This record gives sequence, C-alpha cells and structure tokens, in this order.
Amino acid sequence: MTGLATAERSATGSEPDRPAPVKLWFCPNDELAPGVAATLATHWLDEHEREIASRFLFERDRRQYLVAHTLVRRVLALESGVPEAEAVIWRSSRGRPFLQKPVEGLPRGGRELDFNLSHAHGHNFLGVVRRHRIGVDVERLDRGDQGFDAIVETFADEERVWVAQAAPGRPRNRRVLRLWTLKEAYSKARGLGLGLPFDSFAFTLAEDRGVRSFRPPGTEAALPWRFLELEPVPDVLAAVAVAAETDVPPVFQLHHGFPWDRGAPRLLALPEPVTVSA
Repeated sequence: MTGLATAERSATGSEPDRPAPVKLWFCPNDELAPGVAATLATHWLDEHEREIASRFLFERDRRQYLVAHTLVRRVLALESGVPEAEAVIWRSSRGRPFLQKPVEGLPRGGRELDFNLSHAHGHNFLGVVRRHRIGVDVERLDRGDQGFDAIVETFADEERVWVAQAAPGRPRNRRVLRLWTLKEAYSKARGLGLGLPFDSFAFTLAEDRGVRSFRPPGTEAALPWRFLELEPVPDVLAAVAVAAETDVPPVFQLHHGFPWDRGAPRLLALPEPVTVSA
C-alpha cells in the first residue's frame, strides 16, 4: 500500500495511529457566493463568531470573515467527523484557535488534529495536520507599497541584507513577503503569533523558492522543521510550517476551492527538514 493510501485510511479512522499527510486548502472568497456564505454562517458559526461578524463596518471585511470561518468548520467536519455546527473551537490566551476534541474521541479516528487559518484580501488558506502543530500564512504581492518598509524593520539583520540585495519594486517586495509569510507560519505553529520577535529567528532562502537553512530563536531547542512556499495563484504567496517527523507520507495535499466534497487534491512533495544554522 502506498504512503498516500495509508494516510487516507488514517484520515477515515480505520488506522487512527498511522500518520496522515499534511492537508492544505486555498479558497478565494469568490468560490463562495455571498448569499451562500451568509446562509452557511447562520447554521454553522457559533454565537461568538456571529457576534464578531456583526461588528464589521464594511461588507467586504464581513464576507472575508464568513468565508474563512465557514471554510474552517467545513474542513474540520471532513477531517474530524464532528459536524460543522457542533464543532467547539476554543482559543488560547494568545488567540490561537483549537478544536476541542469530544470526550469519546474524534469520529474519524486519531487522537490529535491541529489546524491553522490565514486570510488576506479575498484569499483564505487553511492547514490541517494530525500530529504536532501547523502554521500557515497567505499574503498578496499586489498590495502597492503598503507596509513593506515597516515589515523589513522587524527582520533579523541577515534577512535585511538579503532583501536589500534585490532590485527595488517587485523583486524586493517578493523577498519581503516570502520571509514574512514564513515567519508568520512558524510563529503561528509555535502558538506565539506576533508575541515572538521576528528578529529572534532567521531564514536563508533559495533564489526562487525554498528554505535552505533556519536559525531558530535562542529560546527553542534546535528541533527540525519543514517549510513549504507556495504561489497558489499568481501574486499570492503562502507559506506552511510543520514540525518534522520521520514517518509522515511524502506529500502535502493542496485542495483548491470550497470543500463541498472530497475532490482530488494536488499533491506536492514534502520538503526535507531544513538545516538548522547557528
């Protein structure tokens, strides 16, 4: 049996202790009509989520929230077996959401399930993993000059040097967002978010795509991590951070669109754990 087939059996509960692949969903807002998103939210979101949705002044922001959070509940239902309206999502003191596991365990098997969500300017990106933690981030490159200089100021010295070596404009902005999405994904996987100073750890990146080495924060042991960079559609950059395991299936599964069913995903090679630099 292939690793992928084994992973799918794990996801459906027949072999709950076998490793499952990392699963990703990329869903632009226009994959879900506004009226449909509002209807799903009425039936699926909890009181806390509906109250947050009601606070938005602009319809575009409310729609972003509704699509993102109905996406989360739909994916969690597919992966855990807990119906969308019955999933209990709690948040840590730093605001990171977690699925509260039923006392009797997850209907689709397995003892653990972690997820992470990111959304930006009409695009939603969600990652699910069965073991350890996952962090994701998504950003749009075509955002003008909004905030790039401020972002660079948060980087480690060696990262600032690498950014400055690129030509001004689009090449430099791409380097900035590549680093930013990776840093966001890693800090979210750690459960720390912006509470982790972004100059306390650093990435060395390949010219086009891929992490060559990683210098972790001084407060963390040199644990192995896997990092994935994606451009699911032109000018939208995304990053994934997952703790490295030796026995995971050799792929990421990338789903595109709103998951009405279990459509066949695109398979992406699982990157090797990165070299940890001093």
